[in-house]
Amino acid sequence: MGVIVLIIILWYSGLFFQSFFLHRYAAHRSFEMSKVTEKICFILTWVTQGSNYLSAYAYGVMHRMHHAFADTEQDPHSPKYDANAIAMMWRTWKKYAAIVRDKVQIDEKFTKNVPQWKGFDKFASSWGSRLGWGAAYVVLFYFLATAWWQWLLLPVAFLMAPIHGMIINWFAHKYGYTNFKVDDTSKNLFHFDWLMMGEAYHNNHHKHGGRPNFGGVRWHEIDVTYVIMLLLEKLRIIKLNRVAIPVKRERR
Repeated sequence: MGVIVLIIILWYSGLFFQSFFLHRYAAHRSFEMSKVTEKICFILTWVTQGSNYLSAYAYGVMHRMHHAFADTEQDPHSPKYDANAIAMMWRTWKKYAAIVRDKVQIDEKFTKNVPQWKGFDKFASSWGSRLGWGAAYVVLFYFLATAWWQWLLLPVAFLMAPIHGMIINWFAHKYGYTNFKVDDTSKNLFHFDWLMMGEAYHNNHHKHGGRPNFGGVRWHEIDVTYVIMLLLEKLRIIKLNRVAIPVKRERR
């Protein structure tokens, strides 16, 4: 039972900072926060993602490119150009690594206002950090596992963030329903997105990229991350960009 609880904690904590900080803040600036809070989010992203830490800068730049070039050959992760999800994620990783290492020329429109903390990214992305977190997961499994099959979940702990990305970037471009006509294959993967905390309302998001609430178009589309963001705004930790909130569903 302990291993299951650990995986749930890693899944939702890492997913929250991927959705809240990397996606909605770094890529889309759908809300504002202080520089101190921004630095705290960098650190909490490292703590929650651990061995699969993602740079806010590289994620933000790459995701902006995804929106600009969705389902074209320039899209960093379109399922149209790969035989399977693993091949797509490997291509995504190569693009991500090139951005992190400054090995590729990026247009300024994709980098403007994307938060960057080079020193911290270098540390958090280092093999020392990744292997340290990996060792910590192994130790936790050693003490928490009560059955052999629970060790099969260890790779999930190692690769949590890529798994999150694969679910949306592959499956939410292949399966689900649409509320809006868009120039790509994005779909809403779940009617109630408890598993991905709002990220699976992908068609809604591609229609209104800067909108902080990915759900809310139909009554059952509850965006859990957005609910938490409303609470953070009430606590004056963030300020939502309300210009992009109003939305109406296009009836097909």
